[in-house]
Amino acid sequence: MSLAAPPHDPHAPRFRVRPPANWMNDPNGPFRWRGRHHLFYQHNPDAPVHANVHWGHASSADLAHWEHHPVALTPTPGGPDEAGCWSGCTVDDGGVPTAVYTGVDRHHTGLGTICLARAADPDDPALTEWTPLPAPVVTGPPEGLDVVMFRDPFVFRHDGRRWALVGAGHADGTPSVLLYDCDDLTDWRFAGVLLDGHDPAARATFGSRATGWECPQLYAARDGAWVLVVSLWDGHPWTTGYLTGRLDTDLRFTARTGGLLDHGRDFYAPAVLQEPDRALMWGWSWEAREQGGADWAGVLTAPRVVDVHPDGALRVSPAPELHRLRAAEPFVTTPGRTALPAAYDLTVGARARTTVSLLTSATGDGLTVVLDPEAGTVTLNRDGWPREEAAAPVVVPVPPGELTLRVLVDGSLYELFVGDRATVTERVYERADDIRELSVTPGASVTGWELVPPTNG
Repeated sequence: MSLAAPPHDPHAPRFRVRPPANWMNDPNGPFRWRGRHHLFYQHNPDAPVHANVHWGHASSADLAHWEHHPVALTPTPGGPDEAGCWSGCTVDDGGVPTAVYTGVDRHHTGLGTICLARAADPDDPALTEWTPLPAPVVTGPPEGLDVVMFRDPFVFRHDGRRWALVGAGHADGTPSVLLYDCDDLTDWRFAGVLLDGHDPAARATFGSRATGWECPQLYAARDGAWVLVVSLWDGHPWTTGYLTGRLDTDLRFTARTGGLLDHGRDFYAPAVLQEPDRALMWGWSWEAREQGGADWAGVLTAPRVVDVHPDGALRVSPAPELHRLRAAEPFVTTPGRTALPAAYDLTVGARARTTVSLLTSATGDGLTVVLDPEAGTVTLNRDGWPREEAAAPVVVPVPPGELTLRVLVDGSLYELFVGDRATVTERVYERADDIRELSVTPGASVTGWELVPPTNG
């Protein structure tokens, strides 16, 4: 089944993972199995609103062409997940793909349980059927820590042993990441607090606004550094951040530095897949508009390769497999004014201050990106497309010097990659009288491709 959007809805992304209709939020359990990448996600199959949470499921052989599968996880009446199968991960447990997820019962108060579900047929490359275990492997948070938020397990390996993180928040407003020994997936043992909001690097990076850290993810970078990713919860989804540092043999995480994972306002709850030679990340981009009559809500971002620069800053770039979505020939190769398609992949290089205009309103307002290599800033201005929160420009600081901007646009989803140093994810809802036109300051280098449905060849 194709992921292409109905042609009458210009806001619906056509090339990113989203269900054919209804609600989507957090990506869950990215997993590679029998030559295919599998992505699961929070999904309400009945309406475009956040309720009745299941796990939707899509897979791909090339990270460009995605196919839908039947819903993977469904709440079990009377079971530990009867009020929702919430976020988690997927692991290979002795040759059996196993979902590790947050189960919420009908009496929940923000405290989830940790549940397992096994692939019914590990030889099925599509992994279309899953069987939940009847009882949770963790029934709630550890005693004595006054935890009031407990969810989102993430399993990782360190020194040949399996461990898990769980996102938490405490009654005094302190966020934390809890650590479990789960070498045997059916026998979890609390191993302490990996990190909390009192950590100096965490406080310097995130401040004190967040009362819980959701969807913790931990992956190893190529230079031996480890990266801890958390989604910052302040009673509502707020933003995402990362810390880079060292993970000792005793599972002590020592943070070195950190920052925002994405500088935009429409990116949350990223999920990481650790592969032998790289780590891939997907995030959830929510709707920044009233739902209106739309029969869908939410989309996952393009897959991003994430690593660490020598200075500890996050290194991030679009997965190279996305080149498969480019048309055979570019639609633009020189600065000037050029009509833009509804979905495109654009690269701009700048040695001097450069303005890139992507959209113009009927009143003359422009959706612009200003690259300033001397000041070391990239500024997104979208004043002509207001939203409920302040429409102040998004200013991204980067090291001074020649700048490269890559822009991936798919319907209302805008993903900006500032070199490999920073990303900005925003939703922009084009109006009928807007003009989709590219204008770039002379002197810059420009190349752009329309996105086209990939072939299976």
